[in-house]
Amino acid sequence: MSTERTRPVAPTGRTLRARDKYLPSIISVTSVLLVFLLIRRLVVSAEQWPRIKAQFFSLEAIIEVFPAVLGGFAINMSVWAVSLVAIAVWALMLAVFRSLNGPWFAPLRVFTVLYIDLLRGLPSLLMVLLFGFGVPALQLPGLPQSSLFWGGMALVLTYSAYAAEVYRSGMEAVHDGQRAAAKALGLSQWQTLRFAIVPQAIRNVVPSLLNLAVALQKDVALLSVIGVRDAVREAQIYTARTFNYSSLIAAAVLFLLATIPMARLTDYVSRKDRERRLQRTL
Repeated sequence: MSTERTRPVAPTGRTLRARDKYLPSIISVTSVLLVFLLIRRLVVSAEQWPRIKAQFFSLEAIIEVFPAVLGGFAINMSVWAVSLVAIAVWALMLAVFRSLNGPWFAPLRVFTVLYIDLLRGLPSLLMVLLFGFGVPALQLPGLPQSSLFWGGMALVLTYSAYAAEVYRSGMEAVHDGQRAAAKALGLSQWQTLRFAIVPQAIRNVVPSLLNLAVALQKDVALLSVIGVRDAVREAQIYTARTFNYSSLIAAAVLFLLATIPMARLTDYVSRKDRERRLQRTL
């Protein structure tokens, strides 16, 4: 009599009743609403609330400044999108450089280690100031003189150091048997990275890379300190002219509308990644 080895089936949980399924969510939403209502009551009852409301939450001022802030926000999102592509490519190259073995690749490994240590140790704001003001002041022939370009370049260089480490962690998570199998097939070190290691590493680190993308989406606002007329800068210009801070609220709302969906997408991808890993182990 032959025996067949069957793959274990994941145990199915018992069906939850409607009360057990929805009651925790209802309680959570109700608790959050009660907290916000309590905070609102405390703020509104403050003696200076009418003055603060006129200075920070003036609907007329928000409507007036919104077109200018929205135009500046388009610059924020353009820099963010271009920077994402540049960071993804440059960080992957850095991670590959650091993973190469052999004495001939030692200069690349040393360069990558020094680059990552240096760029991770410098604040993003300091890099934006140094590049946004310093490089254009050099008047180097053949290079752009735009503060917008060099401010974006500073963000690319800074975030590439973090993304490179994320890539490297994904590459190190790939089982050593993959390298051994590729070597047995006669693949070179570059071919092993290209066809076996890097594709698996990228799938492993997508949730972490999305978290960096969310952080970059907010840090693009740092370009305002070098004079780029993004959403924050346009809001500051309006505030300096009218002494009303409602324009900052308009900019804040736009950033929230962009970052919250991205954060929810990150959570969704992370959850799917955990489910994929769990199914792989069953």
